[in-house]
Amino acid sequence: MWVLLGLLLSTVAILGANYLEGGQLQELLNLPAALIVLGGTCGAALVQTPKNLLLRTLHLVRLALSDPQPHHADGISQLVHWCITARRKGLLALENELTGVDDPLIRNGLQLLADGKSVELIRATLEVELVAREQRDYQAARVIESMGGYAPTLGIIGAVLGLIQVMVNLEDPALLGAGIATAFVATIYGIALANLLLLPLAGKMRQIIDSRSLYQEMMLEGLLFIAEGQGPKSVQLRLQGYLERSDAKTSPA
Repeated sequence: MWVLLGLLLSTVAILGANYLEGGQLQELLNLPAALIVLGGTCGAALVQTPKNLLLRTLHLVRLALSDPQPHHADGISQLVHWCITARRKGLLALENELTGVDDPLIRNGLQLLADGKSVELIRATLEVELVAREQRDYQAARVIESMGGYAPTLGIIGAVLGLIQVMVNLEDPALLGAGIATAFVATIYGIALANLLLLPLAGKMRQIIDSRSLYQEMMLEGLLFIAEGQGPKSVQLRLQGYLERSDAKTSPA
């Protein structure tokens, strides 16, 4: 919601300033310029991005637009519940909890815990998975960042093409306006697309990756505490620091 609100605010600000300067909305609408910038930027991204990474990028873009935030307090409550279950019914009873876990990493950790694996094995397995997933997600964010670099360049290409049309049609003044419009509007499209959408979106994706990694790190530590035989109260107290770190990441500076 906040992502869409920010995009709407920035768009209204630019269009409002254009209106105050005496400009009209239709002056900023140019289909050839949009095709050059949007089509060229997407095409360049397709050239550089493997299919699997592209699908992961689209998934993270959807997450960034919906702005999900993991609830660390709920995660701690879940870990305390699993700790109580393990103490009362044994580790094997945790298999019944798997159906309610959506995150693959946490589900794998809970399965290892239910299987009675050692603390060292659980830590080694989940840390590798956590780091690998984080790196893949950062690669997806870099795809959007690279598109933010392509868009202004494509805007310049659109400007050059528009000026070429101006030079070709110097003898026909009626055609000069369209070429000049394409030239300037394409530049605006490229810069606006990069700085109002792509680069901020990449930053939002990085924030989501960091927040999710912190949450998964907390869940990993909690599962290890359960494997060590820690009591529910001990698990809760030892994870309180993650609540403070989470609040610090989301609070204004």
